[in-house]
Amino acid sequence: MKRRRKERIGRSAPQRRPKVQFTLFCEGRRTEPLYFIALKSRESGSLISIQFGDRGRAPITLAEKAVKFAKSAGSMRGRGGRRNLFEEQDQVWVVFDRDEHERFDEAVSLCEANGIGVARSNPCFEVWLILHMVDYDRQDDRDRVKDEFGRLASDFGLELSGKAIFEKLMTAVEDAEERVEELDRRRKEEGQPYGRPSTTVGDLTKAIRKACNRVSGV
Repeated sequence: MKRRRKERIGRSAPQRRPKVQFTLFCEGRRTEPLYFIALKSRESGSLISIQFGDRGRAPITLAEKAVKFAKSAGSMRGRGGRRNLFEEQDQVWVVFDRDEHERFDEAVSLCEANGIGVARSNPCFEVWLILHMVDYDRQDDRDRVKDEFGRLASDFGLELSGKAIFEKLMTAVEDAEERVEELDRRRKEEGQPYGRPSTTVGDLTKAIRKACNRVSGV
């Protein structure tokens, strides 16, 4: 009896897995936030906060803002000292479009050098939304991509107004992630990983879902 009691006392208590805090710096003030709010609702184990950039500013401005936030929050990779258990896995991401912005490549490099995730789209975020519904590999400009998204949404019986469209797209997030892998492969074969059309938003959605699965033990 004494031996058995000693074994029980020496057994460590299981630790609760902490939730990962995702802080997103979004260039857009409507479409992107509404999408990630819908994703947050779907992934109940996620902690997502959204920071807005200044409307019309270049991605480099958003990147600098994200790096500054990460430094102040202590979430930069390689930071000395041990952080609180509930902060060690936190992630900071930027979400912006290629469009015609100058210093776009510089913004991506700045983020990557400082452990900031990059969810970039060329020419715009709607490329990622289209991939929830169909394969898409046309070198359209921003306006044509948005028009195509509107047309497809109508064909699929989705209303563009309000947040309902994003809630319905949540049923096809994994489909979009699969389609974007093929799109990414084609761009890399062409030697244009940032070429049109392309997007890395799927990297962010995967990271969020992985974090949620980790918390739930899936």
